[in-house]
Formats: sequence, structure tokens, C-alpha cells
Amino acid sequence: MFDLLIRGGEILDGTGAPAYRGDVGVRNGRVVAIDSDLSQGAARDVLEAEGLAVAPGFIDIHTHSDFVLLVDGRANSQVHQGVTLEVIGQCGFSCAPFTGAMSPRQLIGFHDAGVDVNWRSFGEYLDRLDRVGLGVNVAAMVGHGAIRQAVKCDAVDPTTPDELRAMQRLAEDAFEAGAFGLTTGLEYFPGNVAPIEEVIGLCEVCARRGGLYATHVRNRDVHYDLGFTEAVATARTAGARLQISHIQPKYGAPPHAMAHTLELLDRAKREGVDAAFDVIPHGWNHTSVVSSLPAWAREGGPARLLERLRDPAQREAMKHNPRPMWRLVAERRWERIALLRSNANPDLVGMTFREIGLQRNADPMDAVLDLLAEEGDALGNLMWTSSGFDEADIRLCLEQPDCAVMSDTKALNRDGPLADTIGSLSGYGWVARLLGHYVREAGVLTLPEAIRRITSLPAARLGLADRGRIRPGATGDLVVFDPAAVRDMSDVHDPRRHPSGFRHVVLGGVPTLRDGHRTDANPGRVIRRAG
Repeated sequence: MFDLLIRGGEILDGTGAPAYRGDVGVRNGRVVAIDSDLSQGAARDVLEAEGLAVAPGFIDIHTHSDFVLLVDGRANSQVHQGVTLEVIGQCGFSCAPFTGAMSPRQLIGFHDAGVDVNWRSFGEYLDRLDRVGLGVNVAAMVGHGAIRQAVKCDAVDPTTPDELRAMQRLAEDAFEAGAFGLTTGLEYFPGNVAPIEEVIGLCEVCARRGGLYATHVRNRDVHYDLGFTEAVATARTAGARLQISHIQPKYGAPPHAMAHTLELLDRAKREGVDAAFDVIPHGWNHTSVVSSLPAWAREGGPARLLERLRDPAQREAMKHNPRPMWRLVAERRWERIALLRSNANPDLVGMTFREIGLQRNADPMDAVLDLLAEEGDALGNLMWTSSGFDEADIRLCLEQPDCAVMSDTKALNRDGPLADTIGSLSGYGWVARLLGHYVREAGVLTLPEAIRRITSLPAARLGLADRGRIRPGATGDLVVFDPAAVRDMSDVHDPRRHPSGFRHVVLGGVPTLRDGHRTDANPGRVIRRAG
């Protein structure tokens, strides 16, 4: 007897092969049978898929749900679009290792909802997360920024040999606890003050452990070639497998930047570097507001930054960052930058900074600094978004067979403690945009190939042999959807709308979405990498 039978669907097995009609039987959390007709076999539960596509559960290879899953693990924004596995700990930010010398508010995605931050090691954090009812499975990377801050707090002085050895021990501990890889955020503090030798030292640990090195490179605009070359050089020197996160260049890069970067990676692969990359299927780019400040302004943590914001001379100096995170800020293109998240000023969310400046009768740059100060010690969670990516660059990336697709967002819910939180403008509809816009409307990818980019491709990069494909023995993570009806319903004015077209989602053989409605089941778990 099957625990679950999905009947009559067009099976997209995750390999990129054409769809074929069949039934899928699941028992004890795994796919045990695939056949043109399994109707003679008894099943405790049946999901009808006639006229619909059946695919492996989607893998989001790059998210920032590290803390919000502890607040509310249902992950409805992801479940409603077929995601069954998230990979957290990206861009150098992970919730562990964590030292009591730091404020919990410095943790990525911190939400003041009564979560007791009582873990210290990476393993303790995973244990804590595994006790939460999760709507998705979770695999975790360890962030270089978390490791560095556990050793150096917010200091910007050079790393000593003893400090580097301490960082490497923390990396070893994380891999021992089940980390799938190491990540860096070299445009963010503290990654932006870390020398390449420090990163290589940690990547050597990652390489020995067989993990994946995923990097948010140091620059993707004016000096894009320096940033991508550093990523390749780091992986080559350390012998690590390389994943370049959200590779598309940002506003300010020359027109040839994307093509040049792909040529650079192609040459690196010919020379033996195991390199791949991923993209956000959206033109909007989001980050923390504080990331655009000079590194010196952030030394000492939020309390010291707030002190500097109250000092007129230091405040003025912050306006003139020679290496800003976004060229849009340097060029004061405030009409292209909008507020995405603010605890202190939620009424301003969705407005551009040109509009905010006019409303406050202030220069937009002064409004930026005012909003940071008004957030208090949680200023790291002030978020903004910009129309900073070029559509042609995204399409060029998607044409490359090594390009995975991801959200770069947080798993959220429209009710409960996270109801007012926005992770990004792609958070509720990134899969729908890939399948609706880039497949059905633009024809950049075939449907089977698009499914491969969010199933077997990321599974292979992570070393997950039992996920990402529909085959006997694979984990019973499955999604049933209507390719003709899939559509991203969210936009800048209403980013919390679930997409259309997704019918059923199954996690380990348990339906989490049935007939388009979320069930009460949260059977997700933390997946730890062995070895």
C-alpha cells in the first residue's frame, strides 16, 4: 500500500528530459514506484494531477531565512510556490557560530519575537532549528562573517595567525555539525575588511570537507572583474568548489560585464575550477540600508554606529562613501530606490527615497541616515530595494546550463509574527516568475530545463543524491502545478501575494499544500551533510 499516490500527471523528473504521463507512489517518505498506471495499488491518500505537471520539490539554493524560521517556521511564502528545501547561511551571514559578546540584533533577519538566542555553536543552532515545526526542509551553510565576528567581534584590524587558526577551528566545527559549505559576503561588513588570505584559509577547510564555497563577490558594478576574478582565484588556490551567488552585475557595470564574466568562468572551468552560479529571476535588487555606509562607520557594532549618527561631523562623512554597495546611492538615483522594510516607519515602506525626502522636506541622503537612527539598535534590519539589474543580463545567465535560480529572500507568512515582514520583492513569487515569465512568456528556457535549474542542478551542487529528481528511492518531495496558470501575483505595491497555478506540494510524502490551500502539516527538518 502506498502512503500517497499522485495520479495522472505529466512527470518532469528534474533531469531536463521531456515530460511523460504517469503516477507516482510514495511510501515511508520516499518515492517507491513510477508507472503509467498505479491505480491498482491501494493508497491511503490520493492527489489528482490530471492535466497538471508533477516535479521534484523545488530547491532554493540561496535564502536568508536563518532567523525567521525560528520565529515562524511555516514558510508559507515558499510552500505556496513549491519550495521544499531552503539553503540558508548565505552571503557570509549565518546565525552561528555566535558569541554572547555580540547583540542578537546583529543576527541575519533578527525579529524581535521572543526567540531566546541561547545557542553558541553551529551544531547548537541546527539543533534549535530542528525543534521548530518547519514547512520546508533546511540545509545550512556557515557564514564567514559569523565566524570572523565570533573571533574578532566588529574589529577591523588585520587578522593575526592565531585568530585565523581560531576561525578555521570554528569552520571545522560547523562542517562536523553538518554544514554544506562556506559562504562569504565580501561587499558587506565584516567581509569587506577581510583580506583574501583569510578567506582562502577558511576555503581550505571547506575544500577538505568537500563543501561548496558560495560567494557574494566584492563588487559587481564598476570593478566587477576584480570581484569575480577574486572569487575564481580563491576557489582555485584553496581547491574549493565555487558557487557565485546572484551573479548578475548591478547598475554601474559596463554593458559587456555579464558576457565578460561568463567568459572568465568558462576559462576557469577549462583550467580545472569547479565553478557554477545562480541568479535572482527579477530586476529588483535588495539589501540592508546600513550596508551602503563606509566600513569604519560600523566598527564597534550598532551602538557605536548610533553614536556616530548623532555626531554631525561623522554623520556628514558617512554621506561620502568612496566604495558604496550601490552606485545608485553614489549617483543619488533616489527615484530608483524604495524602502522595503522598517520597524520604526512602516508607513514609508514602498515609497522611493525621492518621495521620502520630499515628504520629510529633507535631502534623501539625510532621510536615509535619519531612518537608520530611528531604527535604534535594530538598524541592521532596515531594508531597501532598487531596480538595479538588467533584464538582458538575467536572460543571458539563464541561457547557460550551469545557472541555477534562487530567491535571495526569507521564508515568510502573511499572518502571525512575520505578517508585516518583507524579505524581497521576489519572496512570494520567484518560482512563478521563472516558470511564468521566463518560460511561458519569454521562452528563454523550456519548462523541463527550468525545472532542472531548481531541482537536480542545485541538488548536485549540494551533494544531495536523493533529492532533485523523481526516481525510485528519492525523497518524496514533490510539487504539482499547472504550467499554463502559474503567475507571479506580487509587485512593489503588494509584495505579499501568493502566486497562482500551484495545486499540491508534498514534503517527505506529507501534503503541505492541497488543492491550493495550505495544510496544517509542518514536517520539515534540518538536513545535515555527512562527513
